[in-house]
Amino acid sequence: MIVFPNCKINLGLHITRKRPDGFHDLETIFYPLPVCDALEGITHATLQFESSGIDIPGDTADNLCLKAFQLLRQDFPQVQPLHIHLHKNIPIGAGLGGGSADAAFMLRLINQKFQLGLSTAALVAYAAQLGSDCPFFIENQPCFATGRGEIMTPVNLDLSGYSLLLVHPGIHVNTGWAFKQLTPKPGAWSLPEVIQLPVMEWKDKMTNDFEAPVFAAHPVLEKIKAQLYEAGALYATMSGSGSALFGIFPKNKIADILWDASYRVFTIK
Repeated sequence: MIVFPNCKINLGLHITRKRPDGFHDLETIFYPLPVCDALEGITHATLQFESSGIDIPGDTADNLCLKAFQLLRQDFPQVQPLHIHLHKNIPIGAGLGGGSADAAFMLRLINQKFQLGLSTAALVAYAAQLGSDCPFFIENQPCFATGRGEIMTPVNLDLSGYSLLLVHPGIHVNTGWAFKQLTPKPGAWSLPEVIQLPVMEWKDKMTNDFEAPVFAAHPVLEKIKAQLYEAGALYATMSGSGSALFGIFPKNKIADILWDASYRVFTIK
């Protein structure tokens, strides 16, 4: 069985409180985009994991796909070992949730392949044990997220009438470092209210708290954001803790921009 985990972007991101458990409360709008990895699971005599595409740093044993498999296997012994192949296309350390998507889609794949009958709510609960962004990719619909990101309220938001440009300059931003740069505070605007406004009004009302410290550390990111606006973006911002940025443009009206050859650029028409 093969599935295609997709990425997400953050429309606005407020870090509102440091929690007693060490995590942070946040407010954001999650929106899915069709930039995808490919994840295959084939029944095998032993559990195996391999990857292709973008090199995945760290110990393979810590991969979230394996953790997702082990999480379900401990509760459902009928889950058989798999040969797991992940083709990595979503940039890593970019604020796009690629690893979280892979984990969530692994849960979904196992649930379907072995007919576990887990409800969406049950899958969300398992996903929350793997990472703060993971529950979003179970439902995979635009939502207003609070708590650590696992408390989700659906929102009526459809950007299919626009074109999006996603730019990743190859910079890896450590999420833990990024959180340490912030002083949590309530957001100045209600994100569910802002997204009901015309997109061209978002610029002055929807912000990402991570931009200031991440831009200070990596000035090229602020330059990319400026380039997106200069090219006609109605709204541009960094996703998550970075370093990917995106611009929302009028439909099929993305100007040609000469990006550095090392950048990865995705156009969503």
